[in-house]
Amino acid sequence: MDDPQTMTIRRYRPGDAAAVLDLHRTALRAVGLRPGDGVYYDHDLVGGGVDAVYLRADGEFLVGECQGRIVAMVGLRRVDADTAEVVRLRVHPAWQRRGLGRRMLRAVERRAAELGYRTLRGDTTLVQSAALRLYLASGWRETARRRVGELTVVEGEKRLRPRPPGPSPRPPARAAE
Repeated sequence: MDDPQTMTIRRYRPGDAAAVLDLHRTALRAVGLRPGDGVYYDHDLVGGGVDAVYLRADGEFLVGECQGRIVAMVGLRRVDADTAEVVRLRVHPAWQRRGLGRRMLRAVERRAAELGYRTLRGDTTLVQSAALRLYLASGWRETARRRVGELTVVEGEKRLRPRPPGPSPRPPARAAE
C-alpha cells in the first residue's frame, strides 16, 4: 500500500461528493454501524449538504487524498460563535492504523482555531474504539455518555488555544470551489 505520509489534505470540492459518501458508508459498515441504528445518518453528505451544512456555515470539510483517491475525511460544524463540532472523522479501513486519522484531526483542529473557535465538541460510539482512543490521545476529554438504541455514544470536548489578535480568517459565505 502507498506511504500514508504522501496524503494531501485539502478542502472538499463538489466533485468529491460520491467518494466522500462511499468512504462514510464503508467506514461505518466496517465497525458494524448501519442505517436505522440511531447514530447513522448521511443527509449532510448528499445533495449539496457538505456545502450548505459546513462550507457556507462557518465550518469546514477536509478530505485526505492519496494518489487521487480520497482515503480520509473530517468535518467541522459551527455550534455557536465560540464552539464547533468535529464530525465525520473517517479513514478508509484499508488505510487505518497509519496515522491518517491523527493528521486529519490535527488539521481540522488547526482550522477551527483559525476560524476563531475556542472549544471543539464531538462524539463517537464505543464500537468506534480507534476514534475514541485518538480523541483521548489528542487532548480531548470525555464529557458524557448516553445510550442511543443499543449503542453507547461518548461525548467529548477540547479547548483550543486562542488565536492571535487580528482580522477574522473566516472566508465570506460562498459555494465550495
